[in-house]
Amino acid sequence: MTRYLIIIFTFMLIASACSQDEERQQQSDETSVDIPNTEGNLQVIAENLQEPWEIAKLNDAFYVSERIGSIVTIRKGEQTRKQVQFSKDLSNQAEAGLLGIAVPGNFSETNEAFAYYSYQEDNQYYQRVVTIKESDEQWEETSVLIDRIPGGQFHQGGRIEIGPDNKLYITTGDATQPELAQDLDSLAGKILRMNLDGSIPTDNPFEDSYVFTFGHRNPQGMAWNEADEMFATEHGSSAHDEINLIIKGSNYGWPEIQGDETAANMERPIIHSGENTWAPSGMTYHNGFFYFASLRGEGLRRFDPANKTQKLIVSNVGRVRDALATNEGIYFLTNNTDGRGDPAANDDRLLFLPYNDLD
Repeated sequence: MTRYLIIIFTFMLIASACSQDEERQQQSDETSVDIPNTEGNLQVIAENLQEPWEIAKLNDAFYVSERIGSIVTIRKGEQTRKQVQFSKDLSNQAEAGLLGIAVPGNFSETNEAFAYYSYQEDNQYYQRVVTIKESDEQWEETSVLIDRIPGGQFHQGGRIEIGPDNKLYITTGDATQPELAQDLDSLAGKILRMNLDGSIPTDNPFEDSYVFTFGHRNPQGMAWNEADEMFATEHGSSAHDEINLIIKGSNYGWPEIQGDETAANMERPIIHSGENTWAPSGMTYHNGFFYFASLRGEGLRRFDPANKTQKLIVSNVGRVRDALATNEGIYFLTNNTDGRGDPAANDDRLLFLPYNDLD
């Protein structure tokens, strides 16, 4: 009897190993071919970050938001973590917490920045955009600019960026309610645009509305080129991840169309992942190329808008959540401690790679 049990147990181990090999092969097929291993060229700027989400940089300081409700300042190799005191308790549903941050150019004078965070109230989930102020011991919420952005089980959006027009842009997800993306009276499934004081710009496309574009599923990255053209990344449904050229007042189709599908008065993506998955998040731009974080592909990808192609250029670092371009190279955040990754020692990390090591 013991002999038969050993045979059965051995068979189960072999079957499990085969299944894992198939899963690894499937994930490999979903990324790219000829994937470079760039781990050896990377410079570690910071480590032991906790569920990091967005990088902001001003002068010689980096500011990294953490979903747990803190901001890490990195300056000359030194890391300082401070909690953010919000007026609402952070919610802990998937993809939620303290997400986007943006640091304006006058931060050294005001100590005030912008943040996007999730909370729960009356058994409902919401997001809001607020101003936060740094003191010696902590950050503290000082005012609410937009409130009650719908939240859900997934798809919280969360990226905020100050555009070249000095307006604040905010990506929101469909809150796992796809129909909200087409509802112009809802803030869900949109890219929003506002003045830095929280007021609605007079040149927004819809009267008395923060809505800049709609029909989005879960956009998480925004960047502008030299011509001030705006591009955004977006998580698709069962693959079909997108990069879109963002045009004021346009409808990007979710949930009516995706991929190569078409419909009247709806925009198609510039490029999409087809049946593969990038799980794209934060995006940045430098010298003709957009660089975007890839969660599922576990690396950094480069998008060439001229040729409408993309390429995995950094791999073997795990999930990547955000990227930031400077004149010297690309900084990017790993995101392996968010509950969906496989953290290595000293994860998560802020990494840097010079441009001449990216090809």
